Amino acid sequence: MGRLTHGADLLDELTGLCERENIRLGRIEALGAVQKAVLAYYNQETHEYQSFSVDSPREILKLIGNVSIKDDKPFVHAHVTLADETGAAVGGHLMPGTVVFAGEFVLQEFEGEDLVRGFDYVTGLHLWNM
Repeated sequence: MGRLTHGADLLDELTGLCERENIRLGRIEALGAVQKAVLAYYNQETHEYQSFSVDSPREILKLIGNVSIKDDKPFVHAHVTLADETGAAVGGHLMPGTVVFAGEFVLQEFEGEDLVRGFDYVTGLHLWNM
């Protein structure tokens, strides 16, 4: 459990923590607030992420994600739901460019074999090799 750094890139901070602590398999949850956000939606037809910006402060209602291995490094895959001052929510795939205002996280490491991501030609995504 820990505190997120004010002004940090949310995805970079979570990924950096996993790299420093050599966490290769786990789950992440977080709450708090962001100054702005970049999220994405995966277009199943084009096999491309479509990013969109949220250029105002938002509350993190829920961030949920996992840690596995991609290109032999810890990879954080997370989705987040954010709310504005009226409670209206927006959510999506967490992308670089989401700036922390304040927050707390729980990172739970699992024991066991690494889950390694490889390219899946059907979906166009890097999914777990199983």
